[in-house]
Amino acid sequence: MNFNTKIRFDFIKHSNKFFIFSGILTLLGIISLLVFQLNYGVDFKAGTNMDITVGKTTTQAESIELLKQAGYDKVKLTVGGNNNERVSVRFDEVLPQDKVNVVKKAFTDKFGAKASFEVNVVSPDMAQELGKKAIIAIVVASAAIMLYVIIRFEWRFSLAAIIAILYDAFFVVTMFSLFHFEVNLPFIAAVLTTIGYSINDKIVIFDRIRENLRFGKYKTKEQLSEMVNASLWQTMARNIYTVAAVLIVAVSLFLFGSESIKLFALAKIFGLASGAYSSICIASPLWLILKSKEKKKVAAKPKTNP
Repeated sequence: MNFNTKIRFDFIKHSNKFFIFSGILTLLGIISLLVFQLNYGVDFKAGTNMDITVGKTTTQAESIELLKQAGYDKVKLTVGGNNNERVSVRFDEVLPQDKVNVVKKAFTDKFGAKASFEVNVVSPDMAQELGKKAIIAIVVASAAIMLYVIIRFEWRFSLAAIIAILYDAFFVVTMFSLFHFEVNLPFIAAVLTTIGYSINDKIVIFDRIRENLRFGKYKTKEQLSEMVNASLWQTMARNIYTVAAVLIVAVSLFLFGSESIKLFALAKIFGLASGAYSSICIASPLWLILKSKEKKKVAAKPKTNP
C-alpha cells in the first residue's frame, strides 16, 4: 500500500537496535540502583528540614559558617529567594528542640530579629509511609492508564504502552541514581506527570495506527511494518511540537527557577526525552511484534472445506 508520507528514516527496520539500546540502559539502571541506590531526601528518610529567612542578602559560605558554629559541619543547604534571603537546611537526623534552638540562636545572633524560622520534621514512620504511598501512586497510575488504553484500543496497544511508560519512569529513576540527585516528593510528582505526558504521545501514534489499520488490508508483516512506519511519520510533527513546547518550559524552570524546583524540572526533562523516544522506538515496534504474531496464528490455521 502506498502512503502519501515521506519516510525519512525507517524506525521499524532498526527496532532491534532500539530494543538493545533500551535493554542496556535498563540493565545499567538496575546495576546503578544495586550499587549506588537512590539519594533519598528528607521526605523519604527521617530528618529535619529548616527554612530560614534572614531578612537580608546572605551567601552559602556565610550560612555554612553559622552552622559550623552551631556544631554542624556536614549539612545540605541552599540559598535562594529574593536577593538570596532564604536559607534551606536539611539535616539527616531528627533534631531535638534544644539543637534546633542552637541553630536558631546562631542565625539570630548574626541577623537579629529579622530572622524567621520554619522547621519541618519527618519521623522514620512518616518517611516509610511516604515511600509506600509514592510506590502505590505510580502503580495505580500505571494500572489506570492500562485500563484506559484497553477500553479505547485493544490489549496489544495497552501492553506496548505500559511497557514503554514503565521504561520512561525507570529511565528517570536511573538518571537520578547514576548522578546521585536527591529523590523527594517533587521527584515523585515529576515521574507521575512524565507517565501522563508519555501516554499522550503514545495515544496519538496508536490512534493513527488504528485509523490506518481500519482503512487498509495488511496480510504480511512487511505491510504492517510499512503502515506503522508511515503512521509514525504522519504524527511526527505534532509529537515534536508538543514535546518541544513542554521541554522549553521545563528547561526554563531548571535554568531560572528556584532551587526547590530545579530537580523537579530536571526529572521532567529526563522524562520528556524518554517519553518521546519510547513512543517511537519502543511502544510502536512492540505493538507490531504482538500484531504480527496474531497474523501468523491466523495464517497457520488450516482452512476447512464447507
